[in-house]
Amino acid sequence: MKHADKPFSRFFSPVASVLAVLVLLGIAVYGIASAARSTNGAGAKIAEESIRRAAVSCYALEGIYPPDYAYLRAHYGVRVDETRYAVVYEVFGSNMMPQITVIPLS
Repeated sequence: MKHADKPFSRFFSPVASVLAVLVLLGIAVYGIASAARSTNGAGAKIAEESIRRAAVSCYALEGIYPPDYAYLRAHYGVRVDETRYAVVYEVFGSNMMPQITVIPLS
């Protein structure tokens, strides 16, 4: 019986090691991807808040909300990385807060 166990143990040890490494590698890749998604979402929220603050500043200084996102970029220095985020800026009237949404592109 012991003689039959030796070939199995020689095969099992390398296979188990390779499987363990693959499982750990999979967990690491999943963790990195999850962290990237979380960071991307946080960046979108920060960008959205920045645009909203600039719109409120414009209203306080000029008496109207900005007509579009381009106005905020030109006059208030708001910058969003448009290769990473899409900015949706919907105006309902000059005296109503616009609907501002920043969407991660990836």
